Amino acid sequence: GGEREEERGGEKAGGNASVRDVTSSQHVPERNQDATIYVGNITDQCTEELLWELFVQVGPVVNVHIPKDKVTNIHQGFGFVEFRGEDDADYAIKIMNMIKLHGQPLRLNKKASGEGGFREYESGANLFIGNLDPEVDEKLLYDTFSAFGVITGNTPKVMRDMDTQESKGFAFVNFDCFEAADMAIEAMEGQYLCGKPISCQYAYKKDGSKGERHGSVAERLLAQNNPDKG
Repeated sequence: GGEREEERGGEKAGGNASVRDVTSSQHVPERNQDATIYVGNITDQCTEELLWELFVQVGPVVNVHIPKDKVTNIHQGFGFVEFRGEDDADYAIKIMNMIKLHGQPLRLNKKASGEGGFREYESGANLFIGNLDPEVDEKLLYDTFSAFGVITGNTPKVMRDMDTQESKGFAFVNFDCFEAADMAIEAMEGQYLCGKPISCQYAYKKDGSKGERHGSVAERLLAQNNPDKG
């Protein structure tokens, strides 16, 4: 168990024992799916202990699991946090979604039932938000647009300059249904965020492998079979 020791190396001795006990018991009798949240966009240096310490601040955490590659022992950029109850999980998503950890905004979502059942595909209800002030970040967009419905996929996503990480002034938000997207457009088109009126409309479909996925049957199947494809 050399790697286990290594993993523990950098951690504080503090609340380590309790985390260890819970996470190492793989045969958890039944995980409460309704109280489990998906935590995406985590960096390489993120550990189960760190997620535990972060989320225990907003609610009673029962279990933390970051799936790792059996060969390389490297995780794929997401993990799961189980809370005591569904309300705790909902509250955690509300408070912690888009909070930056190691400089990357965490993307939180309710975990769909069944292992690997987490759906990252888009319904096609994909909005383009333009004319954004550079100060507008993912957290602000999430707080603003989550009022209209369930936000899905790896969104909100502010497009940034690769080198400077400065906002390019536009972003994408995906909803799980067109009703929510329609409501968002109606309410938010021309509204001021950080002092600038934003534009809010359906995003163009882009063809080609780098384009947006729009939830065709084939893509949905792919997304279900590759829950870590973000």
